[in-house]
Amino acid sequence: QVQLQESGPGLVKPSQTLSLSCTVSGGSITTSPYSWSWIRQPPGKGLEWVGQVDYSGNTYYRRSLQSRTSISRDTSKNQFILQLTSVTPEDTAVYYCAGSHGVVTTAIRHDYDYWGQGTQVTVSS
Repeated sequence: QVQLQESGPGLVKPSQTLSLSCTVSGGSITTSPYSWSWIRQPPGKGLEWVGQVDYSGNTYYRRSLQSRTSISRDTSKNQFILQLTSVTPEDTAVYYCAGSHGVVTTAIRHDYDYWGQGTQVTVSS
């Protein structure tokens, strides 16, 4: 059974870089045709797709966040990593990692096969 677990700091200062890791167990992040996403939910708002890396390392980003977002992989640890630069309080959210069969750029829960439990990230000085 595939399981995902997010990790990273819960508090980030404005203008700094948010960095989160998602460790995948029970399956390899390099297995075709799976893709691995970051999705967030700001307080009082709906889910928002942030970006994705597929099994071969191709990346896809939300257009409004593209200039500040990078998703990479550490295949030796079976992890994928989100980096979001120049954060502001508007980046405060619960951040989820998720896995899907193929490339998915939605924020609809049932479009994904696997979800992490989510981790709260607050941007504040």
